[in-house]
Amino acid sequence: MTNQIQNPNDKKVYDLEERTATFGESIVEFAQKLPNTTVIRPLVSQVVRSGTSIGANYMEADAAESKRDFKHKISLCRKEAKETMHWVRMLTKAYPVKKDKCKQLWKEAHELTLIFSTILKGKKK
Repeated sequence: MTNQIQNPNDKKVYDLEERTATFGESIVEFAQKLPNTTVIRPLVSQVVRSGTSIGANYMEADAAESKRDFKHKISLCRKEAKETMHWVRMLTKAYPVKKDKCKQLWKEAHELTLIFSTILKGKKK
C-alpha cells in the first residue's frame, strides 16, 4: 500500500500520512489554547482522541496485511474524521470566540472524510 494519492485533475501527489499527522498536530495545538472549564474539558478530550487517531489509523491502513484489513482501517479513519467534525461543532458552540479556527478544523476533517470515502469506494472488491 502507499500513503500517497494523486489527484488526476492537477497531477499533484498528496501525502495522506503527512496530512493526517499535520491535522492531528493542529487539533493538539488548538486544544492547548482552550480554557479548562467543566464544559470544554470533556469536549477537548474527545476531539483530541478522535482528531489524532485519524493519522494513527491511517498509519495502520498503510501497513495493512490484506485488502480487508486496509478497508477496515480506512473505515476507522473515516469514522474518526466524522466524529472529529461533531466534536469541533460542539466546541464552536461551547467557545464561540474560536469559531474561525473551529471552521478551519471542521473543513479539514470534512475533506479527510471525503478522501477516505473515495478510497473506500475504490476498494469495494
